Amino acid sequence: MMKSFVLSLLLLAAASAQAYDLPDFTPLVDKNGPAVVNVQARQNPNESANADRDDGADDEQVPEIFRRFFGPGGPGNPGGPRGGRPGGTSLGSGFIISTDGYILTNNHVVDGADSVTVRLSDRRELDAKVVGTDAQYDIALLKVSASDLPAVTIGDSKKLKAGQWVLAIGSPFGFDHSVTAGIVSAVSRSFGGRDQQYVPFIQTDVAINRGNSGGPLFNLNGEVVGINSQILSNTGGFMGVSFAIPIDTAMSAVKQIKDKGFVSRGMIGVQIQDVNRELAQSLGLPRTGGALVNAITGGSAAEKAGVKVGDVILGFGGVDVVHSSDLPPLVGATAPNSKVDLSLFRDGKTLTVPVTVGEASRDATAQAAGGGEAPTTNPLGMVVDDLTAEQRQQLGIKEEGVVVTRITGVPARRAALQPGDIVLMVGKQKVKTAAEFNTAVKGVQPGESVMLLVRRQDASLFVAVSVPKKTG
Repeated sequence: MMKSFVLSLLLLAAASAQAYDLPDFTPLVDKNGPAVVNVQARQNPNESANADRDDGADDEQVPEIFRRFFGPGGPGNPGGPRGGRPGGTSLGSGFIISTDGYILTNNHVVDGADSVTVRLSDRRELDAKVVGTDAQYDIALLKVSASDLPAVTIGDSKKLKAGQWVLAIGSPFGFDHSVTAGIVSAVSRSFGGRDQQYVPFIQTDVAINRGNSGGPLFNLNGEVVGINSQILSNTGGFMGVSFAIPIDTAMSAVKQIKDKGFVSRGMIGVQIQDVNRELAQSLGLPRTGGALVNAITGGSAAEKAGVKVGDVILGFGGVDVVHSSDLPPLVGATAPNSKVDLSLFRDGKTLTVPVTVGEASRDATAQAAGGGEAPTTNPLGMVVDDLTAEQRQQLGIKEEGVVVTRITGVPARRAALQPGDIVLMVGKQKVKTAAEFNTAVKGVQPGESVMLLVRRQDASLFVAVSVPKKTG
């Protein structure tokens, strides 16, 4: 009896010790909460569907078949934590980065807005000017006319490690200054697609929902290490997989927007793919990994440096390239005209090749790490690209199909399309290339609709995309 009592005491003491070691976030929230703001972006009612970059539309605007196949809120997921849009209003979060009124949020929160208002913790509402944005980094810099504002402390996202505690403050579903906490699940995470390919995302299990977009992610020192941006969800709600833009990436964009009004990115001019076991064996590569070069842009930095199709890029500027998706963030973050060493595997040997990094076209936001031509948009407000052989194999698609890489306009947003969707047919015509798709839809006039056969994950369905009539 006495032994059981003693054992119970020991277990209770151990549990108390573990509880004592858990972090108390109260001081962090008290100090930094006032610097977090609610962001409201309003659009012309006739263009309210343009309120969010790839959020789709409000449930009332989403076709019933989308709600049935993909859950509430339209085809939710990598578009993630989008705010609602009552009356043509996008709701999100943001945070003050300087006492003179500069505020950082996501581009998709304010994209297409006619006016932006921020609500401070003391309930003041201030009109905000959009100083500049960058769609690929999903960054928007705002400015309000005020002084002596509370501001956050900027941290170093490069020091983040999986397992570390992090905390988010934001306005999910419009509930201002909601606090959630969790751990870093992974760093330098890529979705593998061309939408935001330059962002090495921070993955966390912090509860992030619609309206959290643009809010800060803090470390235990009370420093901002990321901007909450996206969630991966089958329902449109939090499922334990959230993504934040590293603050180092965001602040680099902020500096460039302030200095020159836009963000420039490096480009070397290669198209790349992952190296699986079979490819590694055929190439004589000792291990899987790296970025296999399958095309080179004429006149590009890579061509001038002597890079060849079939080379495997193992490193860039001293940083290992494990997956092909590791390369675009490294190249994009490099200042144009910088000289960087490429580590290549060719014919059984590892080579070091110096390359002078070029500059990506500012409108070529959907291109791969090395460049190529600017993407072509169309009356439907979407950019599509050819499927690679590897993508076709993974999807089980032999011939038809193009992939949506970017949503650029009202029609595609109203139809709840999003990057990653596969378009198989335009009307009754199968499309095999991006050129065929753009030819098929180029004649669609304002007030007309076109039917697309769209595949997402394992479900396919027809979607009517309508081009709104011109007003005024």
